[in-house]
Amino acid sequence: MESKLFTPVTFGPLTLRNRTIRSAAFESMCPGNAPSDMLLDYHRSVAAGGVGMTTVAYAAVTRSGLSFDRQLWMRPEIIPGLRRLTDAIHAEGAAAGIQLGHCGNMSHKSICGCMPVGASSGFNLYSPTFVRGLRADELPEMARAYGRSVNLAREAGFDSVEIHAGHGYLISQFLSPSTNHRKDEFGGSLQNRMRFMDMVMEEVMKAAGGDMAVLVKMNMRDGFRGGMELDETMQVARRLEQSGAHALVLSGGFVSRAPMYVMRGEMPIRSMTHYMTCWWLKYGVRMVGKWMIPSVPFKEAYFLEDALKFRAALKMPLVYVGGLVSRNKIDEVLDDGFEAVQMARALLNEPGFVNRMRAEENARCNCRHSNYCIARMYSVEMACHQHLKEELPPCLKREIERIEAKG
Repeated sequence: MESKLFTPVTFGPLTLRNRTIRSAAFESMCPGNAPSDMLLDYHRSVAAGGVGMTTVAYAAVTRSGLSFDRQLWMRPEIIPGLRRLTDAIHAEGAAAGIQLGHCGNMSHKSICGCMPVGASSGFNLYSPTFVRGLRADELPEMARAYGRSVNLAREAGFDSVEIHAGHGYLISQFLSPSTNHRKDEFGGSLQNRMRFMDMVMEEVMKAAGGDMAVLVKMNMRDGFRGGMELDETMQVARRLEQSGAHALVLSGGFVSRAPMYVMRGEMPIRSMTHYMTCWWLKYGVRMVGKWMIPSVPFKEAYFLEDALKFRAALKMPLVYVGGLVSRNKIDEVLDDGFEAVQMARALLNEPGFVNRMRAEENARCNCRHSNYCIARMYSVEMACHQHLKEELPPCLKREIERIEAKG
């Protein structure tokens, strides 16, 4: 069967040159919550490497939606910098996407400027901080913030937006019974828990009009007991299909409860704490990190079994993401009926991987799944240890070698 990989694919008004997308993995390259030359250079390198579309990660729709101080915050002042970025991507022949979201309770006043807000009030152990549940009368304005961000994305030259409705961030916090304990019309039944998502999608689709593609990243499972499972997430997918979304990106996991369910493998705790500047957090995570962040075995295409159930149930375009490192597996996924595939770690390890897949039928990237890139992104920019200019301390080298030997 002839490979679909290098054939065009269309999402709403947008046609990509091939079926590969750089997924919206957080780059941590935006000091001052604004785009940097480093962010531009990285996405330009991926675009030059042959990808169909590269997605800028995790742009907050309001300041209260920031969870990191090196994260984008969508506002008019950063549009010129984003336009430079999209121009550079387009010059290499790729489309430019941007992920829009709100972190909900995954923040701290020192970053977001207020007491963090979420679906429900409570305490976030991971920040740590108290969290205020959003009032019902605040939700329409929060939904409008998503719509305004779509308009800003258009002004900045982006071709598509990806609405983040998974991974335990704000929309996901409303959807999941684990984090939504509300007693009003936005809590309780799944129909009620989907109301905020419905409001957001109404604003997003209105703002997107006929010239912006809209993708939505959602969970197939939350990844822990008491979270959402397939019976409910399938209903969420059908609601998003009805809302007019042009494609779904099928993912899973909660960064606050099951982070390695999202990414798989082991978190290199020594590497993670090496870059932390807060002394008590550094030593606290070093002592209890392996219990707070339990490992989940990595296997290639680890979400495929669940994703195939969505493919069988839905007619709309679906994008597969999760553990793709070889052309053979990508061809298999596309032959299973998925319109496109997303990758992050493979393209961090090798920005030109898509071009190499075009040249080599059995191409496989050289990512060895140590997750060092993820460990450092919470404090400094995401980077692959294989391409660092600086020398790593021996203790970090030993940790990376131990994890890679397991794989």
